[in-house]
Order: sequence, then structure tokens, then C-alpha cells
Amino acid sequence: MKLRLACVGLILAWTSTACQTENAYTGEKGVSDATIGAVAGAAAGAVLGNQVKGNKNTRQNARLIGAAAGAAAGAGIGNYMDKQEATLREKLKSSGVSVTRQGDQIILNMPGNVTFETGKAAINPGFNNVLVSVADVIKEYKDTNVEISGHTDNRGNQQANQILSEQRAQAVAAFMRKSGVADKRLKAVGYGPNQPVADNSTPDGQAANRRVEIFLTPQGK
Repeated sequence: MKLRLACVGLILAWTSTACQTENAYTGEKGVSDATIGAVAGAAAGAVLGNQVKGNKNTRQNARLIGAAAGAAAGAGIGNYMDKQEATLREKLKSSGVSVTRQGDQIILNMPGNVTFETGKAAINPGFNNVLVSVADVIKEYKDTNVEISGHTDNRGNQQANQILSEQRAQAVAAFMRKSGVADKRLKAVGYGPNQPVADNSTPDGQAANRRVEIFLTPQGK
């Protein structure tokens, strides 16, 4: 009985910690990803605990222990990414870089017209300070992997677009490496025009598709 109460208490503690967060851009409040991670982890842990053989009490205790362990792990990852997201939002205000959260993943979107000159892979010198800020946060939060992806619109030669997208991703990765981010954490890929986020039939859509994105993902995921 004491074991069950202790496990339930741990689950409640993890899922209630920082239940609400505030979006630094909109001021809107919502459920934190740490809480979502704790709930998901508890569910996964309970499922694993259910696989334990034994009588009814043994299985029930195993489910509770699994749920408590899962909640702790899920909340820990979610809280870690919550803090990293908040730091990035603060440092990147008015930079032209958007910060998006999808589960435990953080996505930084860097518009091509801000980051690079048209048709070139050399980073605009005026954007260096922004990338330094990004690199500083990535170095602070060492338990995330960094994937940098380059994208273009669909105008012009498709092979040239593919090469340009790869070169731009590699340029950002090289900047991160030079700024002290460990090479083993970095991955650079180019997708050319193959992953549009907007309609290429309009100038605004084309501009939105010309971008570099940085995906920050917890290690082990």
C-alpha cells in the first residue's frame, strides 16, 4: 500500500510541475511540454510494467513503478526542452528567426533572404550575431542533437537548387562548429525545393520556402 501511494505521489508531482507555460511571443498560456512528456512517459511506463509476470498485486505494483519512472523521464526531457525553448525565444526576439515547438523538438526557421544573399551560400555578415546567439544556446544545452536543413523554392534548375540547399546547410553547420558546437552533434542536409512550406506560385510563398531550419532534438530520440 505504501509503495502504491509513493508511486502515485511521484506521478502527481511530475505531472503537476510547471503545468502551464507562457508563449514569449503571444503571451498565451498553455500546458507545458514537460507535463505532456510526463503523462506520455507514465503511460508508456505503465504499459511496460504490465508485462511483468506474477499475481494481481505484483502486476499492479509493477505498473505503478513503471508509470512513476516513465513520468520522471518524460517530465525531465520535456522540462529540459522547455528551458531551451524559452532561452532561444528570449535571445532571438526581433531577429527574424522563428521558434516552433513540436513535442520534444524545437525548430528554428531562418528565412533565406535574412541569412544569405540571393543565390549564394555565404552567410550574410549581418546575421553572424544571430547565429552566435543560437550557437551559445546549443552549447549550453549539450544533450540535444542538431540537424540543419537547407531549402529552396522551385524556380530555376532543380539540380542547382539541390546543391545550393546543401551548401547553405553546410555553411550554417560550419559556423556552429567554428563557434564551438561539437561536430558529433551536427548534421547538415539539403532538400532543394522538395519540402515547401508555402505556395511556390506567389513571391511570398517562394520567399517562405527559401530557408534554413535547425531541428533540436533530445539525444536518444
